[in-house]
Order: sequence, then structure tokens, then C-alpha cells
Amino acid sequence: MTAPRLLDLTRIAQLVDAAATHGAEETTGPDLLHSGWYETDDVAALLDIDPSTLRRWRTLTPPQGPPFVQFSNRVTKYSVPDVQAWLASRRFDPAKAA
Repeated sequence: MTAPRLLDLTRIAQLVDAAATHGAEETTGPDLLHSGWYETDDVAALLDIDPSTLRRWRTLTPPQGPPFVQFSNRVTKYSVPDVQAWLASRRFDPAKAA
């Protein structure tokens, strides 16, 4: 059995910097390296839903639910700012609808 491959955050930061330097599309999203991460179980607990619901949302076409980063087939993470922004976008204020 081979050891799992570790995520090299330094290498990811270098790739992000290189993409920005070479005129890649500007990212206006959160700072994904320093904002904090949730696992599927964490987001499910926050939303008071079963983790299998999040897994099902991710596999729908098109995917639904909060934005996620798929590191491997078994490792999926959700950035804290992405989850907060997704929740804010789904918020409905009846007073403003009237």
C-alpha cells in the first residue's frame, strides 16, 4: 500500500503567484490559503443536514451546494468564506420581497 500524497501548500501558492504574474484571469474570491477550511462533516453540521446530502449535491450535474475544492476522490474541503458567501446568496428576506 502506498502512502497518501500530501498536499504541498507552498507549491500551490507558487502556482497561484505564477498564474497572476502571467496575466491569468484575476481572482476576486477569498484568500483560499489562509481563510480556514471546513470538511464535509463540518459544513453538514453547520447546515443541520446529513453529510450524504452534501456529497449528493457535489455529484449532481451541475454541482449544487457551497463551492468546494476536490483535493482527491476522498478529500473535499470547503473554504470558510465560500460557505459564508453561499449562505448569504441563498438568504431570503421577506421584508425586501414585498
